[in-house]
Amino acid sequence: MAERRPIESWLTDMDGVLIHEGVPIPGADAFLKKLRESGKPFLVLTNNSIYTPRDLHARLRRMGLDVPVESIWTSALATAQFLDDQRPGGSAYVIGEAGLTTALHDIGYILTDHEPDYVVLGETRTYSFEAMTKAVRLINDGARFICTNPDETGPSTEGPLPATGAVAALITKATGKKPYFAGKPNPLMMRTGLNAIGAHSETSAMIGDRMDTDVLAGMEAGMQTFLVLTGLTRPEQVENFPYRPSKVVDSIADLVDRV
Repeated sequence: MAERRPIESWLTDMDGVLIHEGVPIPGADAFLKKLRESGKPFLVLTNNSIYTPRDLHARLRRMGLDVPVESIWTSALATAQFLDDQRPGGSAYVIGEAGLTTALHDIGYILTDHEPDYVVLGETRTYSFEAMTKAVRLINDGARFICTNPDETGPSTEGPLPATGAVAALITKATGKKPYFAGKPNPLMMRTGLNAIGAHSETSAMIGDRMDTDVLAGMEAGMQTFLVLTGLTRPEQVENFPYRPSKVVDSIADLVDRV
């Protein structure tokens, strides 16, 4: 294998890597502190589009993790960046929360249910039948279908919740139209994130807890990939995939000395 260049920037998933069910994973604070002290550019990523970076900054800070607002990259931001590149100043009918609507407002999008250019589906804890029906009709009338992320379920203290991917499947079944997913495992989310911090894939690494999103997206974006075993993917599952991470480690604590 060709020798990789030294890692000059880091991207890391949030849930399952830095936190688990609202509790910091041991080593997360030390890893973030080392990153800040090193001066290397970094991003904390999440496919969850509910919260704005400011919201997530505050939530992480309450857990004792200090992540600057500008170092947080969400699927909502990646979706907004994609739409701004594709159709600047467009319009969208949005199913989602403040993280998504704020990101679209910030790029100058008009949020409307009157002949929108796009139907944009994101994460929310209050999916309504009325909103989904409206989305189906708008897509049938010609609106393009975009989703922030393909995750079919999301975590909660009570157990798994239906997430964007599951609702997208319902709308696809009703319209015959498949959405474009902007979030992981689409390497677009990695590339737009790298561009946001002025980093290059050849000297960047992605840390994640899922083979099918984090590792896949990082690999396809040309980065080194580290799988941590504190989240969803178990050690015995790694060999089930046709691709491998650059390295498997027990937790984020094992990567502190790599920064």
